Amino acid sequence: MATIPPPTAALDVREIGPDQFALVWPIFHVIVAEGETYMYDPAMTLEQARELWTRPPARCFAAWQAGEVVGTYCLRPNQAGLGDHVANAGYMVAPAARGRGIARALCAHSLDVARQAGFRAMQFNSVVASNEAAIRAWTSHGFVIVGRVPSAFRHRRLGPTDVVVMHRFL
Repeated sequence: MATIPPPTAALDVREIGPDQFALVWPIFHVIVAEGETYMYDPAMTLEQARELWTRPPARCFAAWQAGEVVGTYCLRPNQAGLGDHVANAGYMVAPAARGRGIARALCAHSLDVARQAGFRAMQFNSVVASNEAAIRAWTSHGFVIVGRVPSAFRHRRLGPTDVVVMHRFL
């Protein structure tokens, strides 16, 4: 496994509730509006995003570094019912904070939280294939690509782009 560089300053990751979602909304909004990594509607509103990332069983986490919110993630069951033992997560890092190891730190945190919550595996359903940094980060945490869906994402700049499905046991 590759060595994961630590963030440049201490990272404080805490769970937040719906009433605190506005703290991560600026990051969420800019990432989704870019149209390069998430399938969410780029015109998604704050209320739609809050519902998606904080309504149980989803759990939302925010990451602070040097007093500012620099990242967020959402953890939830990948499926309901007989698939609820597999977790799913989505991660977002503020554009100005990229390259500091924050996404990797958020992934490590989410794996610990998922284990503590009783999940037995984690699966990412649609990692955009052109998001090579994310694929490297998730691979460094033991995820493997278990499938590829051709042209499943309408990338804002690249047009139809494949997505990969990634999985790991906890």
